[in-house]
Amino acid sequence: MKLVTAIIKPFKLDDVRSALSEVGVHGITVTEVKGFGRQKGHTELYRGAEYVVDFLPKVKIELAIEASMVDSVVEAIIKAAKTEKIGDGKIFIYDLQQAIRIRTGETGKDAL
Repeated sequence: MKLVTAIIKPFKLDDVRSALSEVGVHGITVTEVKGFGRQKGHTELYRGAEYVVDFLPKVKIELAIEASMVDSVVEAIIKAAKTEKIGDGKIFIYDLQQAIRIRTGETGKDAL
């Protein structure tokens, strides 16, 4: 089992969710986060005063999947989230040792 975490631009969330549904992902967890990378934030003007926004809004998507699905899931996320501009995001893949469904007590891939 694998845990896939993707950090993407907020306006791409619906596209990524649809793409993941098409490849057979049944559930995802979404968190609104802030961060910066090579973008290094930007400058905004508010009531005549200029200020720097260091942390930009992003969306973090987490999904637990069977190891056999990793390639198709990663490809779907890249295809749906890509704008070819700086700040498109990153994908991280971790080994998932165990998953347990609380309601039924199922473990392993049955819990996914």
